[in-house]
Amino acid sequence: MPRLRRIFLVLAALVATIALVAGCSGDSGSPDGGAPGSQESEATITFTPTDLSAPVDPLRPITVDVTNGTLTSVTLTNPEGKVIDGITTPDQASWKPAEPLGYGKTYALAAQAVDSRGVETSRDASFTTVTPNNQTALYLTTTGGQPLADGGTYGVGLVVVAHFDEPIGDRAAAERAMTVTTTPPVQGSWFWVDDQNAHWRPQQYYTPGTTVSVDAKIYGVDLGNGLYGQQDESVSFRIGDSHVSIADDNTKTVAVYENGQLIREMPTSMGMGGTETVGDTTLSFWTQPGVYTVMDKANPVIMDSSTYGLPINSRLGYKESINWATRISTDGIYLHELASTIWAQGNTNVSHGCLNLSPENAQWFFEFSGPGDVVEVRNTGGAPLEVWQNGDWGLPWDQWLAGSALN
Repeated sequence: MPRLRRIFLVLAALVATIALVAGCSGDSGSPDGGAPGSQESEATITFTPTDLSAPVDPLRPITVDVTNGTLTSVTLTNPEGKVIDGITTPDQASWKPAEPLGYGKTYALAAQAVDSRGVETSRDASFTTVTPNNQTALYLTTTGGQPLADGGTYGVGLVVVAHFDEPIGDRAAAERAMTVTTTPPVQGSWFWVDDQNAHWRPQQYYTPGTTVSVDAKIYGVDLGNGLYGQQDESVSFRIGDSHVSIADDNTKTVAVYENGQLIREMPTSMGMGGTETVGDTTLSFWTQPGVYTVMDKANPVIMDSSTYGLPINSRLGYKESINWATRISTDGIYLHELASTIWAQGNTNVSHGCLNLSPENAQWFFEFSGPGDVVEVRNTGGAPLEVWQNGDWGLPWDQWLAGSALN
């Protein structure tokens, strides 16, 4: 036999032997007896929610879990290519995003896991977050409409206003998202004045030195009728010294107390009383009894009777610049300077409803007062001050509680 043919037959026999050995041997790590690369992992990756075809909540968009294994990698990527930070449990069995997601965005999710034998598995998916029909912004303000200042100082009667720029269909959902924390703790509650404004106050005036934190986590919250919160808002502030002023029509004076001590008495002239009918509107000239708080102040302020329905050229109409004006009601009651009524201050009521003071006293009170300071008006005629007029503190506590959407 030629030498080349003998070499060829030997090689062919060797290859056949190797093939036979390989075909008869098994892999104990392979469930189906296949090659190691074809092993199925015992780890199972699941996504929650399971139906990712429906829009998901941007606050709780998805969780990744694994059974019979551990997660080795989870990557969530937004449409711009940014990888979203996530939190993995210490046992590497569960993962969730570490931050809220955006509205109406599609995200790509990729998860990998390994079982106890080191066999890997993976799962990919994409999902889209909720697209709101509408969004609402929230503003945390004083009753005067000024933004509450982070780190600011306010009076013992400060009322927190949560103002939404859209009507709220689900007040309870909104209220559950807004928490107020105080140190020391006080009992307090929200009261809905209307569909866009909720007020929060404690049962009694704050103690000086109290710290107050308001945390409104409305982002991603369905506030009714497809309206969602636009973004979270928060603020923290401090309560300063107690400033409580008592305006008593029996004495026609304003007695000012600081931390319980009388520090100044000021003669005043309050509302003259009576009414005036203009068209279909009846105007009252009483300084309404009730508990007011300082809302804001200006020096000077233009006072114009036409703004509340009394024409400037009518019998009692006016428009003039007034100095040292401290506002205490939404419908224009001020403590302000009016030198022309000094003769009446302390003995006769001649104003349209404001509390007239001498220039010296008006300036002192203006400089002394800040938002949330209390002004109690006693023994005057007319209807009691209402909540919408800045009369939050005049409402009995049981009625205040009834104004919460959660009661």
